Order: sequence, then C-alpha cells, then structure tokens
Amino acid sequence: MAKLYFRYGAMGSSKTANAIMVDYNYRERGQKSLICKPALDHRDGDHIVGSRSGLRAPCLFFEELDTVDPREYDCIIVDEAQFLTREQVEKLVYIVDQLGVPVICYGLRADFQQNLFEGSKWLLAWADTIEEVKTVCWCGRKATCNARISGGRVVKTGEQILLGGNESYVALCRKHWAEGKLGPEEGGAL
Repeated sequence: MAKLYFRYGAMGSSKTANAIMVDYNYRERGQKSLICKPALDHRDGDHIVGSRSGLRAPCLFFEELDTVDPREYDCIIVDEAQFLTREQVEKLVYIVDQLGVPVICYGLRADFQQNLFEGSKWLLAWADTIEEVKTVCWCGRKATCNARISGGRVVKTGEQILLGGNESYVALCRKHWAEGKLGPEEGGAL
C-alpha cells in the first residue's frame, strides 16, 4: 500500500542528500523514481537538486508534474516540500491514495521565526508517516530551529522565504535560537 511520507529536519540535516540517496537506491534496484522540487528553489540550477555535501541529481519542477504520468514511477520524491501549497499537497495525497504511488517529501517544518510553512503544515496533517531527520546545535543538543543569520547575528524579522544556505541559515537548539546565540562566545538576536 502506497504511503505519503514527510521527512522533516532543520537546515543542514542532510534532507536533500537523503532524497538523492533514496532516488539512487530505487534506480539501483531497477525501479523508476522521480525527484521534483518547487520551481521557486533555483539555488542549485534549473532542474537540479543539490545537497550541501555535494550530491546532485536532475529533477522536475513540481509545477511540471502534470506533464508526466505518476503511475509510470515506483516512487515520487519531493525536495523542499515546505514550499508547496495546500493544493499541491492535496495532489500528492491523490497520487498516493488514488494512483497507488508512494510519495516521500523532504523539507523544513518551520521557518526562521518558528512558524510552520504552508506545505509542512499540510504534510504534518495528512502524511501517513512523519519522520525527523536529525542534526545538532553547536552545543551538542538536538537542533530543531532554523536561525536566519546576517552580519554574524541571528535575525528574527523579515520575509518568511529567503533562499539561502550556510551563508544565511544555521541550525540551533530551541534554547540557543531563543537566545540568538551562534556559539559559546557570541551575542544575541537583533
């Protein structure tokens, strides 16, 4: 029976690397998988997903999913799923429930202010299986917060979506996110 999976984690928890490895594992076993991501994520190039570890794979933009028949695939993998809309998550539910194709989504749960993203909200509501991809804060505790940084400091105001990597975000535990503390000797939030 097909399922809708939501695998979430803080920035730098290897979500994209995991997505690429799942795709590789399907293909290595002679099965057909499809990676897609929302078109607004263009950091790694046109129709490419890329991890911080250097892994890269071709992908389809989610908005192009109507150009393929999902039943031709053994699995659909969605990266950056936090950027999906409710309607797009409903489409994934349809693919799982009506077409019988498993869908594995990877994304952030919450933004830099600890507010849910729209796609994450609906995936948390409707996914059959929810799993956390873990990473750690500088202090060694589990990192669950995505801190936006600018000028070497934690920033807690601004637009919800600002695409970026290590130069713009760091994963922190909840305590150090609240304190705005990026390291043992560093200051607080703006």
